[in-house]
Order: sequence, then C-alpha cells, then structure tokens
Amino acid sequence: MTVDGGVNIESLSASFPLTSPIPTPITHPSLISVKDLHREEDLLRNPTSFRQWWSAINATREAQNTLLKLEPVSDIPSETRSLLGPLASPVARQSLQRLTYLYEAALANFAGSFKLWKSYLHMRMSYVLGKQIIKKKAGGKKRLPDIKDALEEEQEDLEQWDGGLDGVVGWEEWKTLVATFERALMWLPKLPRLWLMYLSIFGHPNCPPTLSHSHARRTFDRALRTLPPSLHHRIWVRYLLWAENRGGPTTVSVYRRYLAIDPSVTERYVALLLSPSNPSPRPLEAAKLLLLLSRKAARGEYVSSEGKSPYQLLGDWLDVVEAHAEDVGLGIEELALTDAAEDEDPNSPRRLNIEQIVHKDGLAVYKDQAGQLWTGIATYWIKRGEFDRAKETFETGIASVLTIRDFTQIFDAYAEFSESVISALMEELANPDEEDEDFDAKETEEELDAKMKEFEELMDRRPFLVNDVLLRRNPNDVQEWEKRVALWGQDDEKVAETYTKALSAIASRKATANFHRLYINFAKFYEEGGTTGEAEADLASARKVLEKATKVNFKNVEDLAEIWCEWAEMEVRHENYDDAIRVMQRATAIPKNTKVNYHDHSLPVQARLFKSLKLWSFYVDLEESSGRWSPQRVYMTKSWSSALRTPNHCQLCCIPGRKQYFEESFKVYERGVELFTFPVSFEIWNIYLSKFVKRYGGSKLERARDLFEQAVEKCPPKSCKPIFLMYAQLEEEHGLAKRAMSIYDRATEVVENEDKFEMFTVYIAKAAANYGLTATRPIYERALEVLPDQQTAKICLRFAALERKLGEIDRARAIYAHASQFCDPRTNPEFWAEWHAFEIDTGSEDTFREMLRIKRSVQAQFNTEASYLAAQALAARQGVAKNMGEDEAVLDPMAAAEKQSGGGKAGPTFVSAKQQHDPRMTTNRRKSPRVHR
Repeated sequence: MTVDGGVNIESLSASFPLTSPIPTPITHPSLISVKDLHREEDLLRNPTSFRQWWSAINATREAQNTLLKLEPVSDIPSETRSLLGPLASPVARQSLQRLTYLYEAALANFAGSFKLWKSYLHMRMSYVLGKQIIKKKAGGKKRLPDIKDALEEEQEDLEQWDGGLDGVVGWEEWKTLVATFERALMWLPKLPRLWLMYLSIFGHPNCPPTLSHSHARRTFDRALRTLPPSLHHRIWVRYLLWAENRGGPTTVSVYRRYLAIDPSVTERYVALLLSPSNPSPRPLEAAKLLLLLSRKAARGEYVSSEGKSPYQLLGDWLDVVEAHAEDVGLGIEELALTDAAEDEDPNSPRRLNIEQIVHKDGLAVYKDQAGQLWTGIATYWIKRGEFDRAKETFETGIASVLTIRDFTQIFDAYAEFSESVISALMEELANPDEEDEDFDAKETEEELDAKMKEFEELMDRRPFLVNDVLLRRNPNDVQEWEKRVALWGQDDEKVAETYTKALSAIASRKATANFHRLYINFAKFYEEGGTTGEAEADLASARKVLEKATKVNFKNVEDLAEIWCEWAEMEVRHENYDDAIRVMQRATAIPKNTKVNYHDHSLPVQARLFKSLKLWSFYVDLEESSGRWSPQRVYMTKSWSSALRTPNHCQLCCIPGRKQYFEESFKVYERGVELFTFPVSFEIWNIYLSKFVKRYGGSKLERARDLFEQAVEKCPPKSCKPIFLMYAQLEEEHGLAKRAMSIYDRATEVVENEDKFEMFTVYIAKAAANYGLTATRPIYERALEVLPDQQTAKICLRFAALERKLGEIDRARAIYAHASQFCDPRTNPEFWAEWHAFEIDTGSEDTFREMLRIKRSVQAQFNTEASYLAAQALAARQGVAKNMGEDEAVLDPMAAAEKQSGGGKAGPTFVSAKQQHDPRMTTNRRKSPRVHR
C-alpha cells in the first residue's frame, strides 16, 4: 500500500516496534560503541548507585540530541516526515533504542523510582507523540478550584504536540508506549501524575482509535478505582473533557455518572446536549435537567455556577421548550390520554405537560413575570401548530395579568401572531400550490376575512383590555372606572351597566379620590337622559342613586356633604324648591349625641355630617335665596348650638346683616368670640368691632368701649396692635382726645417689641397734632428707655430734629451724644453724617472736636474682631465698604487736615479753620469758628 508521493506504508511499518522487545547490546550490537565501554564498566561495578545511572542517562541523552541537531533534514522526504514524525531519521530511531536500553537497565535496579519512571516516560512520549508545545501563562492556578473553573483552566492547559508518529504506521510503537505506562503504573499505582501523563496521550490527534476510545474509557475508570477519592477531581476534569471531545453516547454516559456525585456542571452538560455541533441532541433530557435545577434553586438546594437565578433557569427551560416543542412537550390529544403525574427523570423518554409546569412553577411563583410566561406557553402551541390553543392562551393571559408591562408583552405577541397568520394566508392565495389537491381558494379567502376581522376587533378592544388590567390590579380605582365609562361613549346601556358594576365593586374605605363623584355622575346620567340627552330625564332613578349614596360610609365627611348638596341642586334645577329644602333638612338633622369629634374617623361619616361647614353654608345660601329669613335664623341658631365650632362660620353673620338684622348678626359674633380663643378669635373681634363702629358710630359709645376693653384684655401682645389703633380712632372721632392718648400710651406698653417703634411713632404724631410739639418730649424720653438699641438710634435722630426745630441746640447735641453709643461708624454712617452736618451748621470748634473724639471712642469700642467682621459684611451689603475711605475724607475735614500736616504718626495736630462771615449765623448768638468743606 502506498500513499501520495510513492511512500510504501508496509515498508515504513516494518521498522516498528523499535522498543519491543527491549533492545540490548546482544540483540542490537550498535547500541554500544568503544567510547561507551568505560561507562558500562562503571555501571557494572556500581549497579546500585542511582547517581551513576542518572549521570549516564543524561550524558547519553545530550549526546543523542547533539547528533539529531547535526543530521540534515532535507535528506528525508516530507511524506516520510509527516508519517514518522520524530522517528523519521535512522539517527532518531537509534537514539530511542539507546536511551530505552539505558532506562530499562536502570529500572531493573530502581523499579520504584518515580523520578526515573517520569523521565523515561517523557522520553518515550517525545519520540512517539512529538515535541510538546509549552504555553506561556501568567499567574498560577487555584489550589482547589470548583469543577467549572477547573474545566475551563484544564481546557486551556491541554497538551499539544508538534508532529507525532502516525497511528497506523507506528501502531506497534504506540502499543509499546502504552505497555510501558502499564508497567510504570504496576509499580507506582497511587501516583496521580503518572495517571495524568498516561491519560494525556489519548488526546493526541494521531492516537490510534483502538486506544483513544474504549481503552481510554477503561483507563479513566481504572484510575478512579485505583486513586483515593481525594484525588478523583484531577481525573474527572480530564475525563469530562475527553468525553466532550468524543461526543455522542460517551459524553452522555460519562456526564451522567459525574452528575450523580456533583450536579454543579449540569448547565454545562445541558449546553452540550443542545450544542449545534452535537450530532444527536437530547432536548427532552436538557429540558428536564433545567426544570429540575430551577425547582432546586427555588427551594435553595442549588446555586447556579453561572450566577443564574431560579427564574433565569426556568426561562432557559422555556426557551428549550419553545425551540423543541415537538420533542419536549405533549400535544392536545396526548394530554387527554396521559395522566397528570410528572416525570422528572432525565433518562425517561416521557414528555412533559408544559402548561401544567408553567402554571405551577412559573405563574404561581413569579407573578411579576406573567407576561413572558404566558407568551412562552402560546409560542409553544404555535410551534406545535395548535393555533386555536395558542389564541386561547393569549386570551387567558390577557384576562389574568395585573400589570401594563405584562399586558403589553402578551398583546404585542398576540398581534404579531395574528399578523403572521394573515400574511401566511395572503401568501398562500398569491402563490397557490398546484400540487396540493386539497387547496380551496374560496375557503382560504373566507378564512382570511375571518382572521382580518378578528385582528381588527383585537385592535379595537385594546383600550378596554388595558382598562381591565388596571381595574384587576386595583378595583377601587375610581379614575379607571370613569375612563371605562368614557370608553363606552354613547352606549347608554353599557354606561349604566358600568356605573352599577363600579358602585358594587368599589369598597368605600379603600377607594381612591372622588368616589362620591361616581354617584353624582350616575345620577346626572339619569337626570340628563343618558349620555346624548335624547332619552327622557329619569329623576326617580337619579334620586334612588343619591339615596343609596347617602348611606355609603365615605372616607371624608365633605364627600357625603357634597352628595346632599348635589341632590338639593338637582331639585333646584328642576324647580322643586320644597323638595330641595326637605333634602337639606334631612341632611342637617341634629343627632341626639352632638359631642362627637368631627375628625374622629372611627365614626361613620353620617354621624359627623351635622358638623359639616359646607353643608350648613349651602343650606343657609339655599334658605337665603328662597327669601325665608325666619326659618333661616332658626337653622343658624341650631348650627351654633350643635357645637359646630368652626371659625369660618362667621360668614353666617353677614346674612342677617344683609337682611338689616344687625343685632342678630352681632349675637352670632358674640357667640363666636365666646367659643373660640386667640388667635382664632382675633379675626372675629376684628370684623365684629369694625362692623359695630360702622353701624353705631358714637351713638353707643359706652357699649363700644366695653367691647374694645374685652378685646384688648384677652388679646395677646402679638395681635393687639390693630385693636388698639381701632380703639384710639374711635375715641378720636367720637370720644375724648385724652382717652385716645391714654389708649396709645397703654398700647406702647402692651404690644410686642417689634411693634413698639411703630406704636411710638403713631403716638408721637397724634400727640403733636393734639397738644403740640413740646408735648412729645415725655413720649420721646420714654421711648428711649423702652426701645431696643437699633430703634433707639432712629428715635434719637427724630428727637434731635425736634429739639433743633425748637431751638434747643444743646439738648439736640446731648441726644446725639447719647445715641452715638449705639451706632458703629462703619455700619451706621448715616447717623454720623447727620451729626457732622449738625455740628457744621450749629457747632463750634470745641463741639466739633468733641464729636470727633466720641466717634473715635465709639469706633474703638466696636473694634473687636467679631464686630469688625460683622461691620465689614454689613457694609458690603449696603455698598459702602468700597468708598468708606473717600467718604471719611469728605465727612471729616479735621482728619484730612491732620493727615496733611503729618499728625497721623506723631499724634493729632488741630489746625484752626478760617473764620468767615456766614449770613446764616444769627446775630444774637456768639460767633463760633466754622469748618467749611
């Protein structure tokens, strides 16, 4: 037999085996040369010296490697090199025999040496398997990795060889290599390194099939039986990778054996079963394994090696079911004939009940993923060709989901399925199959029309289906029920049915906002004759609806009050005024127990309705519009006597005023100020006193004084200023000025500090108007004692201006000096500017000097770090910090003069100003030196 290139296989095979029987100098004289006699004599003299044997082996190996490098390769045909590999040259074959002779002779004396056996086996493998390719890899390995990481690392680290002896030509040599491994394992059976070296040769591409299949499987099994369990993981990693390369039943049987002890690689096994490269995929077994993992993960008995959650594992199972529907699941006829018991055994050929599993393990557990699960079931039936069952599944899913996301997933899949069916029918009509004898174009057209009609109906139903989802999620959502009513448009029958269904389904205490509006709108629906208004108004039905609404325990009292008010308004719209009054009389009926809390939600709203301000306000407006004042007074009195203590009821007092019953109105105000305390009663007092003064003026002055005294006696300082001002105004207009001044004086003592400055201002203005400017001095003096520092400076400026106006210059200067202690020159430049102008106009050189001295003293007093920073911040806000130096130069001529004379360093040096005649100076006053700008 020859191959391409004329190489004869028989002639090449005749050279083998080279190492069986073991070559010796007797059978192969060329093994020993004259140069080797000295080595042989030393080994014969010291046969038990391992060092001698190891040195001899290393020297021989190095010498043979040198000979191999010197041998020309071009002399050997390429076909021979590809078949024989490392043994293509005679020198290489002789080297193998020489080294084999030495190793075998050494092992005869050291049969239990692992070092010697390992070196020997590596040498034999290099001549048969070829040169091993060493991969460079950064980092080290985990000491005890899990099986998933171990498989990945071992896959990267699998041995690779360059060349190698062909398995057909060198069959005999391959057998001798295997026999050598068997002899080594006979002497050293517990060493895993030898087993791994042995097992590695079965992954060589040139390994004969007889060795790489059955013999390899038996060798793996023998290694597991021989080694202790603590070393089995090293063998199993190689075993599983070898099984993956073999494929077919071998992979299945090996993985099944391993999964019995470690199920962590189940997901990898499933991927192998469904791999496109797998010639015989097993989708049923894969589906059962994934279902089993999902259930174990849900119970906490399994953790995915790939980090998948239980739902993700179930999703993978569903993907397998959709992709292999015929192989994994049961059909409709099979479901009817098969019992409901499940079969979880992966080795069993029994298929699965997909719908039952999805309902039990999916929809019942993962309620938030209902859309994907329902779509998966429908896709399964579509793949099996059961279109009616798929449509039924879509409808069931849409009718059961609770979220818009799930609904959108199912509806989109449903619409896509319908479009695909229509497209298929249209394509079938456009391109009919002439060979199909059962094809009926008319029947296909009718089916197409029916499918298109169903698709249009599905699109029209979408808003109703979305509304159904939201109502299933929350049947107490009033807004969604109102949208449902709007969807029906002008279909009065459906609108009435929807209202009835909504009112029976909603729980009043759990309803969203405006539940009472449903009753009102339902009543208006009957009142207006339907949505279009074409039907006759049915007031009887509207009254029944509102009557039913009055018995509902709403969340808020105001909701029930609005029901009663709408009922009365309906009667008014139809001019049934007496009926409207009777309705409000029923609504405002006072119960026996009036001592209830309006905000006590433990009581029904019907028990708290009589305290509703809205209800009473509407009732009063209704009575007023009807022109019946006498009953109105009775109802108003009832409202106050029923402990309806709401400050807003003061608006009821306006009604008798509009009817000219002023005393009745004042009685209600008096009742209000008795019921309420400050600050609530302040508004009542304010309105009451203003209306009383407006009505009677000074005709009932003593009564008005009593009312004002009552008000100011109870009023807190924060709120009493308006009442004092009103009281003083009354005395000024209708009483005595002296009493008015005393009221202002009392007010300055009672009001809060924030209002005292304004109160003193009014008091001073009124005193000046009534008694003259001189009468204001005592008021100013008391203000200086009472007001805080900042306001004291302001009042001092006014006081000084008053004294200057009266010609009291010295008193004005003393007031300026008193106020200066409160005014920092950096933050209050206005005060010092005014004093400066005052001294220029009216002062002398001595007084001007004194003013400057006081200014420096005050500035030194405020010149602390905290006050300086505060002054700078305030000056920056006021916009004066930038020009402060220039302002001081303008406002202080003495400082400018001092600066010009150089007195800033050595001390102050005052320079007399020029004395010029000023026509403004009075002739009866001593002329004093003036300082001009």
